[in-house]
Amino acid sequence: MPNWTLHNGDALTLLPTLDTPVDAVICDPPYNSGGRTMTERTSRTARQKYLSEAGRKHGFDLGDFTGDNRDQRSYLAWLSLVLAQCYRLTRPGGAALVFSDWRQLPTTADALQAAGYTWRGIAVWHKPNARPQPGRLRQNCEFIVWGSNGAMVPGNDPVYLPGMLSGSQPSGKSRQHITQKPEDVMRQLVRIAPDGGTVLDPFAGSGTTGVAALLENRKFIGIEQSATYSEGARARLSVAASMLAA
Repeated sequence: MPNWTLHNGDALTLLPTLDTPVDAVICDPPYNSGGRTMTERTSRTARQKYLSEAGRKHGFDLGDFTGDNRDQRSYLAWLSLVLAQCYRLTRPGGAALVFSDWRQLPTTADALQAAGYTWRGIAVWHKPNARPQPGRLRQNCEFIVWGSNGAMVPGNDPVYLPGMLSGSQPSGKSRQHITQKPEDVMRQLVRIAPDGGTVLDPFAGSGTTGVAALLENRKFIGIEQSATYSEGARARLSVAASMLAA
């Protein structure tokens, strides 16, 4: 049996069709953020929001993605619906880890709880290479809102995961997605699922969570709406699976 599956389509459409229980949900939804005003947040493309001007001009031929122009109330409703379907699939005691930036942190925490998860806390992703901002504090952190489906039982061989993870976003040819997360950070996070367990990512992007899961001896189920990113993720997952099988 293959140890990974990747579906191409909308998460809200596909999640209700899934019935495989999972041990952890780890996802990086479109933040629907990236602007000082409502107009900036809802009228600019993902490339305009999340790539610097230099990045857009000098070699980052990265595809755009949709679903990043919701207002605050529709973002809360949409993310709550997605996470509710994830909650349905999460085994008792399983975890959900959801990335967020500082603007959407309160809304993401609300969505996690509205979906049914017990909120357990917030972890920090520190980005060493974040751009300095003259006269301001550097915005070099994003956040991981996390919770569980009821009580968590560590077992006889528990893992001890950090509350702050540090790692730079991939650059150059290694960067295959606008908001791609570092593989070493994701390899730590997927360990919240037990060895041999299953990780679900309804916003798979370029497949980093899936690759991390396979490398840490976890199974993976992913959903990605973009056909372009889905194709790239499928290639990365196939390479990782082949390396492990060799």
